[in-house]
Amino acid sequence: MDHEYFRSYEMCWGTLGTVRPFSNFHPVNDVEQIQTALNKKDTLTLLRILTNRSNAQRQAIAITYQTSTQKNLVASMKKVLSGDLESLLVELLMPPVQYEAYRLQQAMEGLGTDEETLLEILCTRSGNQLREIAAVYKECYKKDLEKELKAETSGDFAKLVVALLNKENVTGTVQRDLESLSASINTKKADTEPWIDILTSRNSAHLNKVLLELELQSGQEVDQTVQKRFTGDIQLGLSILVQCIENQDRYLAKRLATMKAEIVRRIMVSHCEKDLLCIRAAFIKLTGTSLYTTLQKRFKGDYLQALLGLCRSED
Repeated sequence: MDHEYFRSYEMCWGTLGTVRPFSNFHPVNDVEQIQTALNKKDTLTLLRILTNRSNAQRQAIAITYQTSTQKNLVASMKKVLSGDLESLLVELLMPPVQYEAYRLQQAMEGLGTDEETLLEILCTRSGNQLREIAAVYKECYKKDLEKELKAETSGDFAKLVVALLNKENVTGTVQRDLESLSASINTKKADTEPWIDILTSRNSAHLNKVLLELELQSGQEVDQTVQKRFTGDIQLGLSILVQCIENQDRYLAKRLATMKAEIVRRIMVSHCEKDLLCIRAAFIKLTGTSLYTTLQKRFKGDYLQALLGLCRSED
């Protein structure tokens, strides 16, 4: 086993994932089982293996499959699978940063833009992670991510998403930032500029202090203030950004609670090796029911088994 290879692909965005490296991993054995499963259209074996290996291990499986069969694993799987199960297993085979670039590309493809998916990714990733994603986006799609975001959005919302993509970590003072935010909403027409500037350029600990002081000052939750004082896309953008600053896991749990197949699949693929345990805890606190049980009520068949494989266990 090439340990340098595994270090190069190691997930480094957190350690609270539900999917961990398989301890007795032998890619040749996995590939043999996958070949047999593809021939027999045995989807249960495919999902059992792919949801029980880390992303680095799945990359090794794909390389071993290519070497031994001279075929691309994703292409072979697409001949056998269909629907949501195909999408989930194919997405599991993407390297993590490439997957986030793919999600952004999908959110902007075709008519209309999926603003909430753009915001979900931009608000929950650090500046360094977003720079990696932007570089991979350019490599994969031969387009500049910032230019694409500008083309798909407009006005204050465009300013917000570009500022999120280029997040900074500027030193600020709580009192000065509090005064700027307060002044911006104590006028006839709320000024978005201080909100965009401050909320995209300070670290989360600083911002939580600022938002707590603003809440104490106004007597209402900051998200309620945003809902009352802003409108349209910028209201949505600032609302999601505030929610993610205050409690990112809760925001993602709210997204999962919609139980929309695409949202559930993509959040679980994105976070199963990062922090899905935290999101599971937030989900049960938010809804009163575990994510594992809720998935069983909403989905069925092989797709359900694949989702449960990523969720891993009952809470």
